[in-house]
Amino acid sequence: MPRIVLSGYISVPAADLHAVRQALPEHIEMTRAESGCLVFKVEEDPAEPGRFSVYEEFENRNAFEFHQARVQASDWGQISRNVKRHYKIDEL
Repeated sequence: MPRIVLSGYISVPAADLHAVRQALPEHIEMTRAESGCLVFKVEEDPAEPGRFSVYEEFENRNAFEFHQARVQASDWGQISRNVKRHYKIDEL
């Protein structure tokens, strides 16, 4: 099965920025602990507050889909509901 790679960025509205910053470390920790997660990086752009680069690698589509479902049902899913996502997803 091919690896799944997601890359891009998210744009966080100013009204949600504090909550996203507060919740992000736990979201990163939980994702990195998921079976099949190979790489998970989310970093705020120091020159553009509210823009976070995102890079994820999962060992297969099942692991990626599990992650997506977990996120939707999590506190992070609620906190980040207004975030605009600009992603590219590739199978390698």
